[in-house]
Amino acid sequence: MSIQTFSQSDPAAAQAKALYEDGVILVTDLAPAGLVAEVADELQPHFDSIGQQFKDDFNGYTTHRLASTLAYSMRAADLIAHPHVLSVLDAVLLPHCTNYRIGSSTGIEILPGEKAQILHQDDVIYPMRIDGVEWQVGVMWALTDFTAENGATHVVPNSHRAGYTGVENSATVQAVMQKGSALFYLGSTWHGGGANHSTKPRVGIITTYALGWLRQEVNHYLTVPRERAEQFPRTVQNLMGYRGHGPYLGRFAEDPDGFWLNKH
Repeated sequence: MSIQTFSQSDPAAAQAKALYEDGVILVTDLAPAGLVAEVADELQPHFDSIGQQFKDDFNGYTTHRLASTLAYSMRAADLIAHPHVLSVLDAVLLPHCTNYRIGSSTGIEILPGEKAQILHQDDVIYPMRIDGVEWQVGVMWALTDFTAENGATHVVPNSHRAGYTGVENSATVQAVMQKGSALFYLGSTWHGGGANHSTKPRVGIITTYALGWLRQEVNHYLTVPRERAEQFPRTVQNLMGYRGHGPYLGRFAEDPDGFWLNKH
């Protein structure tokens, strides 16, 4: 089975419908080359200096990771809050929450020689499921071309469906895409990074967006300094979690300096 592929001009509702049906879609040429290059340039020094901190059997031993891209790249905000991305997420997540927010946003640089990652689901961080409700959606941005040779993400279409048990024997599909494109997949869809058999790194950003009443995977209030968070647009601040969920959950009534003002 192939991954349904769309362009930015295709209706968000149709893309959300396909995402629900297949568990994964691909949207081509979503970000301009200049923005992609700027984000990659901002992240690279940090990949080089601290990217090796997550070495283990799951994350790999030849892969660099940055646990919060907003702490290292201001321009990453333009990908995370891309209007087309949010329009698709609105259709998938807002039926089950008042607002949603970033669960995590991770920069990933798969170096030559890395093995394929084990297949997994992102939503296993939450200990239960409700039929018909997706806890989160992942959006993987390609900052370099993703090829079969350099480790394009493996996904298993339809693996999000209740009762699916064939992961170990499934033939995965690789999300081959040009830089600036984005792969959307449900938190319940099985997937994993590919092996890099090329001579160059494969670089991307994976951001998960979770229902607003769930605990976020990463504590963005601590990983991104307050003075840096203040520099982002209101939309990004909201996605980081600087807002309540409805009139009661997660509110900060005192709000002494107005940073949470009107962020409902």
